[in-house]
Amino acid sequence: MPSKSYGSVEDSPKPHPIHRHSSLLDSPSSPQESALQFASPLLRRFSERSVGDTYKKNTQSNDSSPVIQTPLLRGNCTKQSSQTVDEEGSSNESFIYYIVYALVNSIMCVPCLYGYASVIFNHPVYQSHINALSKLVILSSVVHQFCFSIFSSLPFSIGQVQDAGLIFLSAMSTTIATSMLEGQDANDEEVVSEIVSTTIVLLGLATACLGSVLVVMGKFRLADAVAYLPLPVVGGYLAFIGYFCLEAGVALCISHPIMKPSDWGYLFDEKSLVLATPGIIAGIFLTLVSRKCSNEAILPISMVAIPLAFYIFMFLCGYTIEDARGGGWVGESSPSVPASDLLLLVDFHKVRWDLSKDLISTWAGMVFVVSFSSCLDVAAISMDMGESLDTNNELMTVGISNFVSGLAGGFTGSYIFSQTIFTYRTNCRSRWIGVIVAFTFILVVISPVNVLEVTPLFFLGSTLIFIGFDLLFEWIVEVRHKLLLSEYIVLLATFVAVQFLGINAGIGLGIITAVLDFVLATANVSTIARVSRRSLAMWRPQERGILETTAYNPDRAQILTLEVRGAIFFGSSMKVLGNILDEAGINASTEEKKEIVMTNSPLPHYSRINRHSPSLSPSSFRERREQRKEANNRDTTIKLSVQRAPPRFLVLDLASVTNVDASAARGCFLQLTKMCANRNVVVCAAGANSHIAWLLKTHETAHDFDMHEPENGHSQIDKLKEKIILFNDLNEALYFCEATLLAETTSMKWHKDLAPEPGSLTISLSNAFTNFLGLEEKSAAALVEYERHGRSFHTETMYTSNQTIFSPGTPSDGFFVVLSGTVAVLLDDRFGGPQTIISGAGMQKLQRPNMSMIQSGQVSRILSVGSVFGFVDYILQRPRSFHVVAGAKNALVAKVSRAGLDELKKETPELERIVDKVLLLCSVVELAAGQNNW
Repeated sequence: MPSKSYGSVEDSPKPHPIHRHSSLLDSPSSPQESALQFASPLLRRFSERSVGDTYKKNTQSNDSSPVIQTPLLRGNCTKQSSQTVDEEGSSNESFIYYIVYALVNSIMCVPCLYGYASVIFNHPVYQSHINALSKLVILSSVVHQFCFSIFSSLPFSIGQVQDAGLIFLSAMSTTIATSMLEGQDANDEEVVSEIVSTTIVLLGLATACLGSVLVVMGKFRLADAVAYLPLPVVGGYLAFIGYFCLEAGVALCISHPIMKPSDWGYLFDEKSLVLATPGIIAGIFLTLVSRKCSNEAILPISMVAIPLAFYIFMFLCGYTIEDARGGGWVGESSPSVPASDLLLLVDFHKVRWDLSKDLISTWAGMVFVVSFSSCLDVAAISMDMGESLDTNNELMTVGISNFVSGLAGGFTGSYIFSQTIFTYRTNCRSRWIGVIVAFTFILVVISPVNVLEVTPLFFLGSTLIFIGFDLLFEWIVEVRHKLLLSEYIVLLATFVAVQFLGINAGIGLGIITAVLDFVLATANVSTIARVSRRSLAMWRPQERGILETTAYNPDRAQILTLEVRGAIFFGSSMKVLGNILDEAGINASTEEKKEIVMTNSPLPHYSRINRHSPSLSPSSFRERREQRKEANNRDTTIKLSVQRAPPRFLVLDLASVTNVDASAARGCFLQLTKMCANRNVVVCAAGANSHIAWLLKTHETAHDFDMHEPENGHSQIDKLKEKIILFNDLNEALYFCEATLLAETTSMKWHKDLAPEPGSLTISLSNAFTNFLGLEEKSAAALVEYERHGRSFHTETMYTSNQTIFSPGTPSDGFFVVLSGTVAVLLDDRFGGPQTIISGAGMQKLQRPNMSMIQSGQVSRILSVGSVFGFVDYILQRPRSFHVVAGAKNALVAKVSRAGLDELKKETPELERIVDKVLLLCSVVELAAGQNNW
C-alpha cells in the first residue's frame, strides 16, 4: 500500500496495510518470528497462533491450502494440495480467491492514493485540478503495479505510489508553484495551466531520472551503498512523514491547506473543528483496529463501514448529498474528468524548463531516501518469507517501475511491504493478484464518478491521519525503547529540523548530528586498562625471582603494561593521554600541560596564540583555565595523577586499537614520549597494525627496534627512549623490557646471554629444561646422560625462514622447544603480499622489520630460544588451533613426541616426571603472561 516505514520497533506483532515495516532494530530468528515482527497493521490481525498455523500450512500440511492451483497459473502459486481435484472447479475457485484478495488490497489503496494526491499537490493553486491530478496519481499506481507484476521475482508483489518520496514530490510541486506565482495572479487560468504542466512534466522527469539511477545501482550491485544513512535520521524523517500526513489529513477534512504550524489555528474555528473531529476520531479508530484486532477482516471492513455509516446517518436524518456538500462534508461539485482529459493536463509549450535546476538538491535527497527505503522493503520481505532475495535485482525492478512511471507523467513508487506480505500469506502467489489490482485502479480512473464529490472528505482524511498517527507513535514513542538517548536526540533533532529547515537541510543537519554523536560515543569507547602480563621467555628460576621482585612488584612495578582499546583520534586523544599518565603515575608540569594544549589546538603551530598579547599568551590562558578548574573543582584538560612513582618501562598493547589519526599521533603519543623521556621512562608499543605503525613513524613519534642487532642493547637505552619503541607483539616487547632490567641488575651480557642474534645461539633440550626448571645437579646430569647415549625422546629439525612448522587442524602428537633462532605464531594460516596505504603523497608500502615473507599484521607472537609451544593442544589432545612458521632466519626446533614420552616413561620414570614438571611450569608462565593456546 502507499505508505511505509523502515523499521519495526516492537517485539510483538505490528502489521500495517498502508505502511510497511522492515526492521533494522530486531533480527527474527525464524520465519515465524519475522512474520510477527515485520507485519503491517493489516496483518497485525494475525495472532501469534494464527501466524504459526499459517506457516505450518505453507510448509507442512499442503492439503489445507486455500488456493487450488490451475494449469494456467501453475508455477505462479506455491505448492498446493496433492489431492486430486476437478481441474475446472479448481480454476474457478482459485480465480475467485484472486479477485477477493485483489479487492481487499484495492479497498485500502484507493482512499490513500487520493490522500497522497492532496499531499503532493497541497499548494492552493492546484485545487482547481485536484480531481484530475488525483486520477493521475492512481494512473501512476497502475503503471507501477504492471511493472512489478511483470519484472519482479515475486509474483505476488504489490507496488504503487508510496510515501518515501511523498514529501520530496510535495516540496518540488510547492517550489514550482511558488516560483511561477511571483508577480502573477493565482486565479488566472493560463498561469494555473502553466504551473500544472510544468509540475507534471518536471515531477515525471525527476521520477524517471530516479528510476534510471536505481537501475544503474542495481546493475552494478551498489544496493549496500545506500545503507549509510543513520537509522535515527531515517526515523526522524519518517516521523515527519507521519506529521505531514496528519497535517494533510486534517487539511483534507476542513478543505483548508495546512502548510505551517500556525495553520493549525484553523481548528479554532467552530466549523473547521466540527469537520475535522470525525476524521481525527476515525483515524484513531483505524489505528486502534490495526494494532489491537486479530481478525484479518476487521480493518478493510472498518474502512468500508466508515463512509457507509456516514451515508446511513444522512439517510436517517433526511439530508441529501447537496446538503452534505454545502456543509463541507464532501467535495465541491465539478465536471467529471474523463481519462482522456488527463492528456490535456500537459502542454509542453507551457513548461518552464528553467525551474528544473531549482529541484536538483531535492531530487538528490529523494534518490537516496527512496533507494534506501526500497532496499529495506526488500530485506523485510525476504526476512518475512524466510528466503533470500537479491536486493540489487529487486532494486532494478523498482528502478524500471519508476522510469516507466516517470515517462508516463507519474510519481515515485516502490514495493508496498505490508500488502506484498499479506498476499504472500494468503497463499495466492500469482501475478493475477497484481493484474487485478491494476485493473481495479483503471476502473477508478475511467469512472465518470468523481470520488471526491461523493466520498466523505473526513474519511479520505482519516486514512492519512491513520498513517500519521501510526508513524508518529512508532517513531516518536515506541522507538524510545530501541535507541540510546543520544540516538533518540538525533531522531528528534532531525524531525524538528525537517519541519523548520526543509527536507534536505533537515536531513543534512540530522546526519551531521549523528556524526557528532558517533564521534563523542567513539571517544568514550577508547579505554585504558592495566593488565598483568609476562613474557613467554624461559628464564631461569633466579632470573624469574628478580623479575617478580623488581619488574612486576605490585607496589612499584618497573614494567607497567597497559592495554589500549578502541579508536584514538582528535576527539579522544586528550582523554587517552590523561588516562595513560594517570595509570603511569606521571604528573604533568605546567609547561608540559601548556605544550599539550598547543599541540592539540586545531590552529597552525605559529598562529595559535599571539605571543605579544598577555590576554592570549599560553600562561594567561592556562592561568584562566586553572582558575576555572579551581572554581568548578575539576580539571578539563588532563587528569592529574596521584599515584606512585613512574615505572622504568611503559608497555602499551595496541593490538586492540582500531585506528589512530594524525592528531592523536602528535597530540597523544608524541607528548607521552616527551614526558616519559624527561622521567627516564622507556615507552614500548606492541601489536600496532601497519597503518598505526606507519603513522607513528611518519610523525617521528616511534621507531622500530631489533634487539638482535649488534648496535642495539641496553647501553643504547638513553637514545631509544626519545621515541616509542615498536615491537611486533607484546611478548617481544616484554622480553626486551625484562632482558634490559636483567642486564642492568645482573652480570648477564645483553647479546651473549639475553638477546643473541638468531642463529648465533644454539642450546640443547636438556639445557633448556635445566635452565627453565633450575634442576638440581643430579637431575640435570641425568638428562644430559640420557641424551648423550642416543636414547633421545625427541627429534630436532632445522626449518628455513617462513617454513611451516605446523598448521591448524593437524594432529597434536607432541610439543616443541625452540633451540635456535625464532618462530612466529600467526593469526591464521594465510600469507599475503605487502600492505599499502594511500597518503597525501600517494601510495606507500607498509613493511615491518624482521617479518620478511611473513605478512605484517598476521604475526601474533614471536618466540625465541628456549620457548615452549604447542603444549596446550598436546595436553588437551586436540588438533592444532594455530599456525607456526620459522622466523626471519632459520630455526632449530625440538619436537617432544607422545611416543617418545611413552618410551621415556618406561625406561626412566624420573625423567618423565621432569618433562611433566616442564609442562606444568609452562602452563603457569602462560597463565601469568595472559596468553593462551601456545
